[in-house]
Amino acid sequence: MENLIIGSHVSFKAESQLLGSVKEAISYKSNCFMFYTGAPQNSNRKPINMDFTVEAHKLMKENNIDINNIVVHAPYIINLANNSTNYDFSINFLKEEINRVESMGVNNLVLHPGSHVGLGTEKGLENIINALNKVIDSETKVNICLETMAGKGSECGRNFEELKEIIDGVKYNDKVKICLDTCHINDAGYKIDEFDKVMEEFDRIIGINKLVCVHVNDSKNIIDSHKDRHENIGFGTLGFDNLINIIYHPLLKGIPKILETPYVVKDENSTDRLYPPYKFEIEMIKNKKINHNLIDDIRNYYK
Repeated sequence: MENLIIGSHVSFKAESQLLGSVKEAISYKSNCFMFYTGAPQNSNRKPINMDFTVEAHKLMKENNIDINNIVVHAPYIINLANNSTNYDFSINFLKEEINRVESMGVNNLVLHPGSHVGLGTEKGLENIINALNKVIDSETKVNICLETMAGKGSECGRNFEELKEIIDGVKYNDKVKICLDTCHINDAGYKIDEFDKVMEEFDRIIGINKLVCVHVNDSKNIIDSHKDRHENIGFGTLGFDNLINIIYHPLLKGIPKILETPYVVKDENSTDRLYPPYKFEIEMIKNKKINHNLIDDIRNYYK
């Protein structure tokens, strides 16, 4: 097996915290994972239980999961691009999240740059830079990993140039990294089927050394749609072969690949997302062969 670092989003529940996250990742045969420290839509957070954290680190070592390949995702409610509403809250809450992440020994925190909500892109980028300069100092241990965005609505970070502008504006920008999302860059207009060229452009503008995490998602949308709707691996517009090419691309060797694909509904007549697809998608990725019966297999497995 090649040096594949593959995993998915996992839960982080109050009754088990990081220990539960590790157990879920192991059940999917992952060697990396990503989680939110609480619901991404609100600021409700439980104190980090260090007993769970210690047990989680022990379990990771026993299962060859490197803590350096673990990622936390910042909540969606943080918006650093608009300074007219909840700006101070976003800055302060991001600081709190950094402290929580640091206490668990995790090094990378993925962050949506933010939406300017009518202020204009340049003002939005200026606000993000200003906020990050208030959040990151010489003592900060956690990397802030700006995510490549689809450009939905007034999102900032919709292209490499905008992300580069943010990085250049941050004083301690050695702590500012990038998380590349395959669905997002497709929806933003980058050609997934010409990934070598995409990487050349990324390296020229930002630098490949800044890339520390990849979100692997298929897309429900055509290129340049600016919609941001994830699809299961091989069942969207990006296609299985293109995603395999990205996952195993030599420039991305040693970089964690994280699945954020949709949960599978109980049946075609149900609207509830119930079943995680990750165990089966990871198996497909390791075999480099699409399973056209993926959805049915997931439903049958969790019955």
